Amino acid sequence: MIDPARALRLDGRVALITGGTRGIGRAIAEAYAAAGAGVMVVARKPDELAETHAALSQLGPAAIFQGSIGDPTVAEESVTQCIEELGRLDIVVNNAAINPAFGPLMEADLGAVSKVFDSNITGPLRFVRAAWQHALADHGGVVLNVVSVGGLRPGPFIGAYNVSKAALIHLTRQLAQELAPSVRVNAVAPALVKTDMARALWEPNEEGMARAHPLGRLGLPDDIASAALFLVSDASSWMTGETVVVDGGASVAGRI
Repeated sequence: MIDPARALRLDGRVALITGGTRGIGRAIAEAYAAAGAGVMVVARKPDELAETHAALSQLGPAAIFQGSIGDPTVAEESVTQCIEELGRLDIVVNNAAINPAFGPLMEADLGAVSKVFDSNITGPLRFVRAAWQHALADHGGVVLNVVSVGGLRPGPFIGAYNVSKAALIHLTRQLAQELAPSVRVNAVAPALVKTDMARALWEPNEEGMARAHPLGRLGLPDDIASAALFLVSDASSWMTGETVVVDGGASVAGRI
């Protein structure tokens, strides 16, 4: 029986979060740390990692690893270091993603498209495989993939990114089937959230875009972090293979 008062606590668990120094990833890292988890953040920029480590250390055990999700060695090395520094690994959050190919697919550089697919699809798989081999196969755990509503419908300008997120949604379901019953695998699909990565999409007309959502505003990183906490906690212990949409009501407005 799950205690409702503690269902969203992560005490004694350790999470590895890619792209956890800013935006949605940073909000998730802070939410997990506040819920009692030890947190390792994987990201590329040393200065952002240092600042994130200092902030998370105020909440609990924290560690950092510098590297790119496009580097095939980073998953294995960061998982190993996470276990060495924090003692275990229970939760993997595949949040980091790239989008260097902007525009119609018929005009996109195929090298850039391949880079998107490798980082956004193969990258998460590498992290799950490393975590499975070093920790999850022995004691179970949870995987959360941060996808996008763009993976549920086509849209202009970011076709390669959207296709990669559609593939990650299916990868979520495939891994949920393969890793059950000891490991749960779910995804959270945000609509437009006010992050630096998405600034080109929302900044030119934030007020107009907010009105298109029934809840009257664009998403904030904390909106996604709350769903991300639910999906790795005991509160969602009978859920796997699901993609939870967090979109301010855009789907009920016929926009998805």
